[in-house]
Amino acid sequence: MLLARHSLSSYARKHQLDRSAYILLSLLRIKGAMSIGELSDVLGLDASTLNRQTAAAMRAGLMDRIPDPDGGIARKFVLTEAGAEALDAQRDQILISLDKVMADWPDEDIATFAQFLQRFNTDIERLAGRVWPRPD
Repeated sequence: MLLARHSLSSYARKHQLDRSAYILLSLLRIKGAMSIGELSDVLGLDASTLNRQTAAAMRAGLMDRIPDPDGGIARKFVLTEAGAEALDAQRDQILISLDKVMADWPDEDIATFAQFLQRFNTDIERLAGRVWPRPD
């Protein structure tokens, strides 16, 4: 929470995506086009919450809604070029922030932290009844 709340640069404060947009854009980058139902399954959120979040991201030009590329009935969301650029910019700022925080950490400590963080995320998802990392 501290890393998510605390920005180590003025650029990040001015250009930061909100949490829901960052999560949605990250998921679309990883998984590709997804419907509201698919987003709901992966994120464990109800459709009304996702409708609000996706509408805001679409208004901001971060994602578009397209017909299902596989020919299904449900329309799907995809990243726009602006959404991909915003996501890349925020991830770059996160990495810069992490580098600043861990500048004095030995490589072994960074690797151990990464292992514990993965274990922590896996256990959170296990308790929520979801698999992490999510299968393709």
